[in-house]
Amino acid sequence: MKIKSWMHPSPVTIHREALLQDAQKLMKENDFRHLPVVDENGHMVGFITESDLRQFSFPAMVEDIPVHQVMVINPITINLNANVETAAKLIHDYKIGGLPVLDKKKLVGIITLSDLLAAFIEVMGLFKSSTRLDVIVSKKGGVDDVTRIIKRHKVEIVSVALESQTSRRKVHYFRLDKCDDVEPIVKALEKAGHKVIAVME
Repeated sequence: MKIKSWMHPSPVTIHREALLQDAQKLMKENDFRHLPVVDENGHMVGFITESDLRQFSFPAMVEDIPVHQVMVINPITINLNANVETAAKLIHDYKIGGLPVLDKKKLVGIITLSDLLAAFIEVMGLFKSSTRLDVIVSKKGGVDDVTRIIKRHKVEIVSVALESQTSRRKVHYFRLDKCDDVEPIVKALEKAGHKVIAVME
């Protein structure tokens, strides 16, 4: 999944010489927690966040302070054509809430933690009617064999996830399009040596 499909395009920005009270007002009015800072040419020169402004708790403190004195210089950014997995890793590793999205060094969007969560919910099919099979996959057949068996029953696989319980017991979560009768699939999997430990609908 590409960043460009999930980011907020054409983000609101603020000039580097604007005052902190202007940044606070923009964030409050638009329900933002991140604001790119630009120069006279519209080039992004920094990033200011809600947490950056928290240290200025009284209105009088922000009246004469320009944004450029508080902004993050050279913030972590991501390319327009990167995937959401890369964005998620950056946000996790740097413990930040959002990333400016660039296309050839030009600011074209912002992607936030909430956007990434929405993307992963979409790809996992969590909010659509579905059936989930929790399977300990046979070493002999592997995941490919489970996939073949499910598809042989004319059922589409929405997503596959893996959780390692211990070093020897790995559970795969197969989320399928809603099945009216999942029992034939379960029996076929177990006949092939796979262990179905749970069925959730």
